[in-house]
Amino acid sequence: MAKFSGKDTIIKYNQILGDLKNKIYKPVYVLMGDEVYYIDKLSEFIANGILPENERSFNQTVIYGKDVTEISLIADTARRFPMMSNYQVVIVREAQDIKKIEELEPYMKNPLKSTILVICYKGKTVDKRTSFYKAVVKNGEVLESVQLYENEISGWISTYIKQHGFEIEPNAAVILSDFLGTNLSRIVNELHKLFTVLPEGRKKISALDIEKNIGVSRDYNTFELSKAISNRDVLRANKICLHFGKNAKEYPFVVTVSTLFSQFSKIMKYHALRRQQLGANDVVKALGINPFFIRDYEVAARNYSMLQTAKVISLLREYDMKSKGVNYIAADNGELLRELISKIFNIDNLHYKV
Repeated sequence: MAKFSGKDTIIKYNQILGDLKNKIYKPVYVLMGDEVYYIDKLSEFIANGILPENERSFNQTVIYGKDVTEISLIADTARRFPMMSNYQVVIVREAQDIKKIEELEPYMKNPLKSTILVICYKGKTVDKRTSFYKAVVKNGEVLESVQLYENEISGWISTYIKQHGFEIEPNAAVILSDFLGTNLSRIVNELHKLFTVLPEGRKKISALDIEKNIGVSRDYNTFELSKAISNRDVLRANKICLHFGKNAKEYPFVVTVSTLFSQFSKIMKYHALRRQQLGANDVVKALGINPFFIRDYEVAARNYSMLQTAKVISLLREYDMKSKGVNYIAADNGELLRELISKIFNIDNLHYKV
């Protein structure tokens, strides 16, 4: 069975949300996984969108996992009938704190149709081999909320912004994703700040907007460093490295190396795709990038041959290990980064088995 992905999560989330909006309810929902954003969104929708406000005091119950000493607390609550309503809603928050949640299996096999039981199981997943899980799948819905990969975040940001009636410059989306990481809840909070501070009538977010309102520099970031290296712009790359070295806490070495590794992995893939004589649209799709950036990969592939790219990838692996103290002691990560960049620009003088 193929591994569930962040993209699969989005598809499943939209399906469940669509059903809920159409008043198609299941008696049980298990919302589980590392990406809490979609778990929170669905549980909030159910909490605020199923029952009219005047019915919630009688027919809506919130239980916290840390308060559950006996699983019967949940089962007994779920088996109650609603008062003057078609449904009651029972939401179990922080269910990952419940030691033996699989003991709810008898209820899952025969859930009450008038109860909507929502189990929020954050940071973990229920064992899919258990009869508890299989009963939920048979009688209810399961959302496995998986985090997106780093290289998928900028696309997610662009899509989210478009859904809210705005646009963002492609390079600004990449800068934002590099700075905020993969935490969707944090990203959404920052985006809504941007929506509120944009001048009236303007709908496009620029890198300057991000610099002014979020604090990440549009000139000194891992996106700009990757671009400078790809362009073999030695002066620009070294200026960024010096800035990173002076602000090491804001620019962790491990994040920088990860970004460069992703960049050169795509350059390698670009070489392989071009050897297959694929068209530009097929290359863009295979790389999973915004068409805006295809020109950057064309330039990078001219500046780094397939062999040179392979050597750079080997070098990045080596320096990732060095940053973790394997066979190397550096004065600081700024020094380590400058050394790494120098070697990338002189990659032909290094001998690696690739």
